[in-house]
Amino acid sequence: MKLQLMDCTLRDGANVVGKGFSAELTDMVLDGLTASRVPIIEFGNAGGIGAYEVAGFTDALTDEEYLNISKKYLNRSSMLGMFLNAKRYREKNVDLAAENGLSFLRVGADAGDGEIAVKAIGDIKKRKMKAFYSAMKAYILTPDELAEEGKKLEAAGLDEFTIMDSAGTMLSDEVAAYTEKLYRAVTIPVAFHGHNNLGMSAANAVAAWENGASILDCGLMGMARSAGNLATEMCVALMRRRGQMEDIDFYGMLDFIDQRLQPAMEQYKYHNPVPPLDLVLGYSGCHSSFVKQFKAAAAEKNVSLYRLISEVSEINKKNPKPELIAEIAESL
Repeated sequence: MKLQLMDCTLRDGANVVGKGFSAELTDMVLDGLTASRVPIIEFGNAGGIGAYEVAGFTDALTDEEYLNISKKYLNRSSMLGMFLNAKRYREKNVDLAAENGLSFLRVGADAGDGEIAVKAIGDIKKRKMKAFYSAMKAYILTPDELAEEGKKLEAAGLDEFTIMDSAGTMLSDEVAAYTEKLYRAVTIPVAFHGHNNLGMSAANAVAAWENGASILDCGLMGMARSAGNLATEMCVALMRRRGQMEDIDFYGMLDFIDQRLQPAMEQYKYHNPVPPLDLVLGYSGCHSSFVKQFKAAAAEKNVSLYRLISEVSEINKKNPKPELIAEIAESL
């Protein structure tokens, strides 16, 4: 099954700024993600649709405001949807999502509490949307118990099951075990949502994919609650190294981060832990000591620095000569 990317910047990442991004940032990020051909995007209140009213998560726009912003992006190739905490379920919010053209709602409940999500799943399906599910704190069950819960929810009509490492506590062997058990128990796609509290988000995403996950959750620049999530751009870099996610505009995404998102987040004092240049060095295998000459050549020929680094490094990672750099820059 083709590996998909689900970007949660505008939902989980909203914890960085309160409970939701401003209208300007929401519009900007939706534009950047859809232009980069990210296939699945979760946006809105950090607490999900209905949280503004039901939980008092008012440090955000209203659901209606977020939905209005999203309308001009519905005709792009990305699926747009919102989170829905099962404990805050109100049927009118499913109606609201359907009326505004969302492709999915992702219902969330603590692992083991899946029964409270069944009605919401049914109501979502009745309205011709996809019903996704997040097992929050997945690690509180055993792999076998989580797999059984997955089977029950699939029988209720579920379209996708996300293993959520909500505290960033899981190690790669644990992620592998949970993912494999669930993958073998269900026929629907399995997703993984990691956090970086132990610095394991990237390794855990790879482990999930290697053991059956076909969707990986991420946030641009790692934005998510607590220690953050796997950065969307890092996930794309990692998976392109494995021959996956090649339909995503990786370099366009990096330009968007450099030119628009990173500057916009300065007002919130958000620090990007791995800026695009450093990510490209890891992606391509280029040593940082060569950056100065790459920058000079890219500026002289007015070409993409990141593409230049990547293409030259495919030929020579050890000691790229100025002549080679100039030749590739000319071809770009």
